[in-house]
Amino acid sequence: MKILVVCGSGLGSSFLIEMNIKKILKEIGVTAEVDHADLGSAKGYKADILVGTRDIAVQLYDIGGEVVSLDNMIDTDSMKNKLIEAIERVKHKNKN
Repeated sequence: MKILVVCGSGLGSSFLIEMNIKKILKEIGVTAEVDHADLGSAKGYKADILVGTRDIAVQLYDIGGEVVSLDNMIDTDSMKNKLIEAIERVKHKNKN
């Protein structure tokens, strides 16, 4: 499974979210490749899950994959819940 975190410039906020996602994945026992990129580069990635803040997430639906829209990039509880839901959707999709 591949997860791509996207922000406007592909630097600070996406890297912070990537680090939090890696902690969450370890906590829930899920193995995934996690990377971060700017919005322009995201279209070249093939990811199962795309993560971004609300302003970025609305632009990710055309790329493909499950989109996780974060209301607050430092709210790790909400991030964890949304990530678990997206992982379950990907697993369900891959079964069919």
